[in-house]
Amino acid sequence: MTTNIIITLCLLILISYVFDLTSSKTRIPSVILLLLIGWSMRQASSYLSIDIPDLSEILPVIGTIGLILIVLEGAMDLELDKSKKKFISKSIIMALFPMIILGAGFALIVHIVFEISFKIALLNAIPLCVISSAIAIPSAQSLNKTNRELITYESSLSDIFGVIIFNFIALNNEFGWATFGNFFLEIIITLIISLLGIFGLSLLLHSIKHRVKFVPIIMLMILLYAVTKIIHLPGLIFIMLFGMFLSNMDLIRPIKWAKYFHIDSLKKESVKFKEIVGEGSFLIRTLFFLIFGFMIETSDLINLNSLPWALAIITGIFTIRFLFLKLLKIQDVTFLFIAPRGLITILLFLSIAQNDKIDFINISLITQVVILSALVMMFGLIINKKPMPINSDLINTNQHKHEESGNGSTQ
Repeated sequence: MTTNIIITLCLLILISYVFDLTSSKTRIPSVILLLLIGWSMRQASSYLSIDIPDLSEILPVIGTIGLILIVLEGAMDLELDKSKKKFISKSIIMALFPMIILGAGFALIVHIVFEISFKIALLNAIPLCVISSAIAIPSAQSLNKTNRELITYESSLSDIFGVIIFNFIALNNEFGWATFGNFFLEIIITLIISLLGIFGLSLLLHSIKHRVKFVPIIMLMILLYAVTKIIHLPGLIFIMLFGMFLSNMDLIRPIKWAKYFHIDSLKKESVKFKEIVGEGSFLIRTLFFLIFGFMIETSDLINLNSLPWALAIITGIFTIRFLFLKLLKIQDVTFLFIAPRGLITILLFLSIAQNDKIDFINISLITQVVILSALVMMFGLIINKKPMPINSDLINTNQHKHEESGNGSTQ
């Protein structure tokens, strides 16, 4: 039995790797194929009367570790400089405001139709409004660097904003000046902890000479995230800031105390660290979607009661996204389709207390929204195999800078 499990796991992970390699060519998100394999395994195990233990308890654990690694990996791809101020501001707007508008709108409809308190309705709506970086970032690998960075910024920030807003709603019964004051105090405390954590982990990354050094650092990051979660602080901020620090160390060179970071040595170690994080996030992401696919009931996929709501949510997601892309003058049509729901949506849904759950916002609705959003992204990427930037301020700015640098080198 043990040998069979090992063989099965190895084959599934290798198949996932093939999906990852070919997704840039086929434009089919690997998550669709992983969910399909997981679901097929469930049907096969039922048909063959193979007893599989309950995996529902392990899913949130794997998902949380995956979220940390995926946000860290995405943040380590983000390079900062003064020319990207407009770029970053657009990412923040795209990550935050569509989420708030969609969440508030959906919650208001639920509040009116089902006579449920607006707070409970909003708590259940937020998971459906968060872009999944676990799906968006790998799917954006086939795009050019500018577009890929924008997707990475937007989806990573969406994860962070989504978790912060969700926790803020879940942990507060009343919303007044004192509540918002405590919230901003928590953000400040998190930033202070993040700065101390970045300094400490950077020293460890440079100082540890033992052959095993990256796994302890990753475990410390997960531990720090778990501790901040227990005391209701947004720990994902720390994860993202640490990743961005490692990818932008040259920016602190002019500062006097930068010598304590041993930047040149740290840059070499960060390259290896990024490789380990990338491989770890791939493995955890694969296991998460395989297990979630295995847990999907066929009745969840074809639930006609939740399907109209799922289609309405998908319509709302892409309508609001279209309006914001127009507002920000980002006219590359590929961006419109890359707004998948996935790992973070499932994690937040599973974290809702039983007393706060709404009957019709159930696993069927979540599953349908995740699959439909991934299918929209898949068809969008297939239709637009060669991304065509059209007059985007963001892209024009970068092109203008490249032309100037090219002219300077010619002269």
